[in-house]
Amino acid sequence: MSKTTQAPKALRGVGNFIDDRFHLAKTGEKNLRKVFPNHWSFMLGEIALYSFIILLVTGVFLTLWFKPSMVEIVYDGSYERLQGVPMSEAFASTLHIDFDVRGGFLMRQIHHWAALIFVASLVVHMLRVFFTGAFRKPREINWLIGVAIFTLAMVEGLFGYSLPDDLPSGMGVRILQGVMLAIPLVGSYISMFLFGGEFPGEDIITRLYMLHVLLIPALLLGLIVAHFMILWHQKHTQYPGQGRTDKTVVGTPMFPAFAVKAGGFFFFTFAVIAGLSAFVQVNPIHLFGPFTPTSITSGLQPDWYMGFMEGSLRLFPNYLDFTIPIGDGYPIMTAVLVPGLVVPGLIFGALGAWPFIEQWITGDKRAHNVADRPRNAPVRTALGVAGIVFYGVLWLAGSNDILSETFSIDLYLTTYIFRVLAIAGPIVGFIVAKRICLGLQRRDRETLEHGYESGIIQQLPSGEFIEVHKESSDETTHVLESKPAITSTALEEDETDDRGVENPEARKPKGKLRRALAHWYTKDNVSFEGVAAHSGHHLHHSADGDDGAH
Repeated sequence: MSKTTQAPKALRGVGNFIDDRFHLAKTGEKNLRKVFPNHWSFMLGEIALYSFIILLVTGVFLTLWFKPSMVEIVYDGSYERLQGVPMSEAFASTLHIDFDVRGGFLMRQIHHWAALIFVASLVVHMLRVFFTGAFRKPREINWLIGVAIFTLAMVEGLFGYSLPDDLPSGMGVRILQGVMLAIPLVGSYISMFLFGGEFPGEDIITRLYMLHVLLIPALLLGLIVAHFMILWHQKHTQYPGQGRTDKTVVGTPMFPAFAVKAGGFFFFTFAVIAGLSAFVQVNPIHLFGPFTPTSITSGLQPDWYMGFMEGSLRLFPNYLDFTIPIGDGYPIMTAVLVPGLVVPGLIFGALGAWPFIEQWITGDKRAHNVADRPRNAPVRTALGVAGIVFYGVLWLAGSNDILSETFSIDLYLTTYIFRVLAIAGPIVGFIVAKRICLGLQRRDRETLEHGYESGIIQQLPSGEFIEVHKESSDETTHVLESKPAITSTALEEDETDDRGVENPEARKPKGKLRRALAHWYTKDNVSFEGVAAHSGHHLHHSADGDDGAH
């Protein structure tokens, strides 16, 4: 809740305008006065929203000329290098947009760059939510919606990347078909249905187009609207600080301050995307040519957000494939099935399940409107860093051929190195991140208890030289004192009652597992209990030479 103040004159005018027509002045004025916290990281989600709006607008423009057809024609357009070359109508219409429609190439570049930034901003936004614990009660549902938006955004990007039917996108579709075929029992049926026959078929572009421009955008739009409606109802999280509690929000009102800031940020986002589109070329399909099943181009790389799957496919060994002895034998292609479906499923499944896993481990079912500092949740932060390292290793492995050629390293050696890093990297990342968080907690405790170093050297009567510590600001003190104690109800529950009878829940495997995880999650946390804030008073020196000041 925010403090009630008189609405600005402009806001009262808006309320009167609404009330004269819809009798909603009270509701409209209340919502327009809604307070939003001031912090730059809260604008990361805004970038995703603005990129999505740009995607919708430029996508409508491109649909006016794009022909989602695989009917083969002979190109006779204005791009001379491909004149007389057989190609699909989809590729020819894309060339028409690039070279014959006024501003067409710029619009396609804006659309592609907006897609890249849309997914990137979603990733960074979700990392911010994860590391600050903003997914906790009551926002678990909104977190699940965010994971669904992220998943759909990646699929939408893959389908849109495949529509021009150029050589790189055709190779991406070929990989997609290989993953489908690796699905036991139903893989071949799914592939035949989607492609309309054997690869490449005649219907894949048409069907991807319908999914890309109708179904998935509708789902994304519905989820984004639901995401913001829930956000509006539950209020935004905020970082610790003076006056900020689970029931009080400190920030700027929606109108006019936040609305003006958000509007300006939209045009800034659009300017960055337009600038990149004008000066940094991406996906120049006219240089690659149309897709043919017999052609391939070395050095092909997918859009960045699909790089982890490319790397996963390159790293997973094929000697784990096996055959089920049914009839003539039914092969299970684990080298494609596991990296293509199991690894992404584990990543997105873990993201979706984590709020409920953490709640089960800690037993914390309170509502949280104040975000954590990442250092104050060391295990969660370390797990996030481990996930980032794992994703980053797979992402880099997707370009192992380019790295091998660039640095003159044997291709198989790079593959073995990345296999080791995919296992060891997350472990090292977890350990390092956790130790850094615990070190920062100890420094925060020292700052809270003794103040901060002033740089002033003072000589005591005993002749000893010491540095004077000064009192931290009220804001800093409040932030440091807001560190929550990380506990778990699993550790607080007694294993036996007063008569020595063992708790039946504690001796079950589930209870033992929860207790072990709770101990692992909480054991190393630095306690601030009993620490009093530094008063900032001067130093005193005792007779035995010990400094009694703080």
